[in-house]
Amino acid sequence: MEEPLEDYLESFDLYQGYVEDLLETTVDLSEWDMSALDVLTEPSLLEAFRYIAAPPISEDDLKILAEVTSLSKKQLKTRPDDIPKLLGVVRSVLDRRRFAWVVEGREASEVEKNAAVMASAALMAASRVQTNRRSLGKKLQETKVIDSLTALGLKKVRTRPIRTFAQAPDSGNFCGECAVGGRKADIVVRLWDDRLMPIECKVSNSALNSVKRLNNDAAVKANVWRNEFGLRQIVPTAVLSGVYNLANLLDAQDKGLSLIWAHNLPPLTEWISSTKSGG
Repeated sequence: MEEPLEDYLESFDLYQGYVEDLLETTVDLSEWDMSALDVLTEPSLLEAFRYIAAPPISEDDLKILAEVTSLSKKQLKTRPDDIPKLLGVVRSVLDRRRFAWVVEGREASEVEKNAAVMASAALMAASRVQTNRRSLGKKLQETKVIDSLTALGLKKVRTRPIRTFAQAPDSGNFCGECAVGGRKADIVVRLWDDRLMPIECKVSNSALNSVKRLNNDAAVKANVWRNEFGLRQIVPTAVLSGVYNLANLLDAQDKGLSLIWAHNLPPLTEWISSTKSGG
């Protein structure tokens, strides 16, 4: 637990500065219309700005909800009408408890500002730690899969986009992350019987989160790949670690996704070996 705690504390100090800068730039959020361009185009200010909402809004969701295509300074200068739309999205979901003075149209006390800064920094730091843990888990997972494939005798080759079978690695080879048809896969194996096995590495920290990681991502990709390459020609696979809802696992399998647990990779390598003889 020491490393996540250190990561959290380091992130907290960083984000505390981000929120303080946001309040200073916008005069405690009372003049954010006047400083909007700076807030929306400076990464640290934008991140803090997204977290004054309840719940926080991702950059992609902010663009979708505001119906804008870009947050670049060039784009916003070209399309100034996009700025009030972006501000309006955050204003509509502003955390009324953290920033009560904004809602009530008055000046903030030092106690209120300090509490809002601390609470916002804590939210941002917790989110960063969760993201870092998922990213680290995914990288470790991919490394384990690659090591297992290499030990099996498969050869890693250069990454390339795979729009047709002719562009895929040769039989007994694999490559890292690339586009397979219309969707990306973390690892792509060309089995010894010439079928294609795109592998997704997924880490879920809760049963609720597993819907997003597995059913709304990996299983959707499996369906796309099967439609694009043919049911008999492709073996969509997900290597999983963490917490998953049983119903979500069964649903993913029903959609054509083969499931392997990261802590038990022999079933994956044994099955791949069986394709040498058409098993």
